[in-house]
Amino acid sequence: MHKRAVIVGWAHTPFGKLDDPDIESLIARVSRGALDHAQLGPQDVDMITVGVYNNGLTPQGFEGALVALGEPALRFTPAVHVENACATGTAALYRAMDFIESGRGRVALAIGAEKMTAIPAREVGEVLLSGCYRKEEENPAGFAGIFAQIAQAYFERYGDHSAEMAMIAAKNHQNGMANPYAHVRKDVGFDFCNTVSDKNPIVVGPLRRTDCSMVSDGAAALVVTDEETAAGLARAIRFRARSHVNDIMPLSRRDPIAFEGARRAWQQALSDAGASLHDLSLVETHDCFTIAEMIEYEAMGLAKPGEGWKAIREGITAKDGRLPVNVSGGLKAKGHPLGATGISMHVMAAMQLMQEAGDMQVPGASLAGVFNMGGAAVANYVSILERVR
Repeated sequence: MHKRAVIVGWAHTPFGKLDDPDIESLIARVSRGALDHAQLGPQDVDMITVGVYNNGLTPQGFEGALVALGEPALRFTPAVHVENACATGTAALYRAMDFIESGRGRVALAIGAEKMTAIPAREVGEVLLSGCYRKEEENPAGFAGIFAQIAQAYFERYGDHSAEMAMIAAKNHQNGMANPYAHVRKDVGFDFCNTVSDKNPIVVGPLRRTDCSMVSDGAAALVVTDEETAAGLARAIRFRARSHVNDIMPLSRRDPIAFEGARRAWQQALSDAGASLHDLSLVETHDCFTIAEMIEYEAMGLAKPGEGWKAIREGITAKDGRLPVNVSGGLKAKGHPLGATGISMHVMAAMQLMQEAGDMQVPGASLAGVFNMGGAAVANYVSILERVR
């Protein structure tokens, strides 16, 4: 019989510029916390997956081996490091789920973490370029330069929608005020986001600082088990469906504003879930830049191509809208420690479904969508989550 992996517990650090000295300390902060939340112990864990992007953000590699340093009782537990650009966290989670669903074990611990502020800010952009096709896409502005090109291409085809991008930024910052883990908990307002100023300068192309997610430290962890084990625990969040679709890496070999891999991942997940987008109570989506969230509205089917801006302008994606998007504040306000992001997004969704999201809570949330992507819509992951108990 096909086994299904179920989320039964989690832990989450604040995101931001943290005092934790290294990736090892961040991992230690969430590993035991997630197990305690799941009402399980280190002796119950059959597999550990660790999602860390790194690629020069810190000198320490071999991150899978760091978990036992913070939790010695996990010393002999199999552990692997997983990396898939900005989707590293979800890749680690899905690897843990594959282990459970293969029947090789009953409990897995998936950890996502990143220490991004250990190197000078000017060097971070250079590191992040390893998530694009450097042969063609090398540029002095780093990954912001890639999404500036995407934004410019969108504007050339569909008109300048900088104002709607500012609305997305303002929405997510307002939502982030309710998130105790968020990097920035400040309602900066639409006027500030829509105005170029000394405090909100142009970063590159049409992107202002408020259009870009921040360089953050942080970690999150999830415990997943088989359904039989979950039946005896306090929490159980099931994946009604999950999908992973990869697109070709170079933007020159595809329509850069179509996000076709993301669209296919959403279509596959919703079909497998036997659901439509309008059945969802909320979505946590990958707003590394505001232009990404706007195009993702189109990829998920909330708007027609070229009309994603209408979803924010009409209030559809507001917390009290028809489909709330990024009620956690998203990457924009919550922060984007690369390896932790995918795990964090699933934690935020699970909290909503358990009615444990505090001031972030969407009343009556019963079905949640999560979209996490690596690169510029290259690795695309969609999860459809529901509460079992």
